[in-house]
Amino acid sequence: MGGNGKIAVVGAGLSGAVIGRELALAGYSVEIFDVRDHIAGNCYSERDADTGVMVHIYGPHIFHTDDEEVWNYVNRFQTFMPYKNRVKTTVDEQVFSLPVNLHTINQFFGKTFRPDEARAFIEEKADKTIADPQTFEEQALRFVGRELYEAFFKGYTEKQWGCSPTQLPASILKRLPVRFNYDDNYFFHRFQGMPENGYTDMVAGILDHPGITVHLGTRFDKSQNDAYDHVFYSGPLDGYFNYEFGRLGYRTLDFERFTYEGDYQGCAVMNYGDPDVPYTRITEHKHFSPWESVAGSVCYREFSRLCGEDDVPFYPIRLVEEKQLLASYVERAEAETSVTFVGRLGTYRYLDMDVTIREALDTAALYRKKTADNAPVPAFLHSPL
Repeated sequence: MGGNGKIAVVGAGLSGAVIGRELALAGYSVEIFDVRDHIAGNCYSERDADTGVMVHIYGPHIFHTDDEEVWNYVNRFQTFMPYKNRVKTTVDEQVFSLPVNLHTINQFFGKTFRPDEARAFIEEKADKTIADPQTFEEQALRFVGRELYEAFFKGYTEKQWGCSPTQLPASILKRLPVRFNYDDNYFFHRFQGMPENGYTDMVAGILDHPGITVHLGTRFDKSQNDAYDHVFYSGPLDGYFNYEFGRLGYRTLDFERFTYEGDYQGCAVMNYGDPDVPYTRITEHKHFSPWESVAGSVCYREFSRLCGEDDVPFYPIRLVEEKQLLASYVERAEAETSVTFVGRLGTYRYLDMDVTIREALDTAALYRKKTADNAPVPAFLHSPL
């Protein structure tokens, strides 16, 4: 069933662009509002005028997915070039490859283990007294032992999250694999790549539909809700309710941008695990486009800290305190009518780009179905709790 109603979408990032396009294709009139002066949200990229490097302005975004439908979707709007994320880390004046793999283990311990030998060796290092790991630190000690934990996880994690790994849930570390082979591809996913002309160009393609009007540099106020049949809100969940219960916690990133004539570090991402180095990593952006050849280089040193009121939120903290606060906002959101909260900020969840697009496609499909059935549209596709 086609639509002929008016839809407001708050945010011109991936969530907003995909929902907007899907509903415009279904015949709805879509208006997209973004407070920034550009589209594409945090995956916004632009070519540096001096060096010609495609720069990921809000830090690197690497596309990886097992979802073939999403992979085909993004490739409709941009040619994705092959890219493998091979991360290095500098620890105690040595360079190792991540994730921790057989090369890392052999180099770190000065061994020449085969896979089975390395697995047995690490199991010996593991703290078997920890039966049910509850914290990040317990998870690491149980599965990799103290030496690898302190070298590769402890300092980096403290800098990234601003707290002790004893305060973080074990689930955070479950996403970080240890491999007993020489595979140093950071991601496991079938489909991996980078958009040939950058993410901004891709999002512009998604937004290129006569049924979509984009308002940049424009703040949407919920007093405007009544002018639309439905609002899809990808801004901060707590911000929608004017922070009435308090602010949800985020980490933000500061970028110290510098240029270099030549190749600065020989790889796209160099982590710094030592706690006395203030930044978490250096990213060299030309290496995210290995099919291009440029002489100069643009690099970012990344510093992580607690997000303030005027900062760009990156990572939802989601510790106990935040989850209690989140429950209050979810209850308020579910009492709203004709508003659906989407994306990383709207649902206060850390979402990779492919999951963001999948949820946006599914949200648009759900809206069409519920509307056709004359049924209420839920506030969330998936509960943030």
